[in-house]
Amino acid sequence: MTWTSDELMTVNAARALAGARTCFVGIGLPSAAANLARRTIEPRLVLIYESGTLGSKPSRLPLSIGDGELADTADAVVSVPEIFNYWLQAGRIDVGFLGAAQVDRFANVNTTVIDRGPGRPEGRLPGAGGAPEIAASCGKVLLVLRHSTRNLVGKLDFVTTVGHGDGPGSRARLGLPGAGPVAVITDLGILRPDPETAELTLTDVHPGTTPDQAVAATGWPLAVAADLRVTEPPTEAELTALRRLAQGAPDA
Repeated sequence: MTWTSDELMTVNAARALAGARTCFVGIGLPSAAANLARRTIEPRLVLIYESGTLGSKPSRLPLSIGDGELADTADAVVSVPEIFNYWLQAGRIDVGFLGAAQVDRFANVNTTVIDRGPGRPEGRLPGAGGAPEIAASCGKVLLVLRHSTRNLVGKLDFVTTVGHGDGPGSRARLGLPGAGPVAVITDLGILRPDPETAELTLTDVHPGTTPDQAVAATGWPLAVAADLRVTEPPTEAELTALRRLAQGAPDA
């Protein structure tokens, strides 16, 4: 089977949830990946959405956190304060899965505003939502976005969500309990923080992609791991499950 670059990205994002039991899910690309993981690699994965739904099992990709499909298919629906105070901030959620408009070299995120240049009004984005708390308190965080110099930037136009701040030790100084972003999955490959510098490094490329392509599509001098890997192609089962999900078809 053939696949698109978005399908390749989503499949690899879903694979990153292997071993997770609870996932705080962002809308859009993260939701597609998390729901695919539940249909394939992690059928016991509990999906949690900001609107207060625990254990949602949508038959199609939700349009927003207020999509009725999330509540209709949930194990329980609780208040938003309970989601944040009891589940998230108490450290009860393994993985936070977020999208982004901009990500910098330390995996900090902008989803608030874009500088459109001199003489032009700033571009307004959806805003923070629960992302700052998710990135602060989940056991670890995954980010998924398309790879370009527009999205992976040398300097954020606005810091919405702290990833690794200004480098090693930043999260501890800020009192953030979670591990922060451990991977940024794009349509070209996977970036992970360097253990010593906390700077995002290209550790994997997808089939058909070269490291030079990823470097050229990044807004800072992207480091490339010495042991650069190539991700496995999507399986037929993964692609079938993803396409059924996109079409709103029930689990096979």
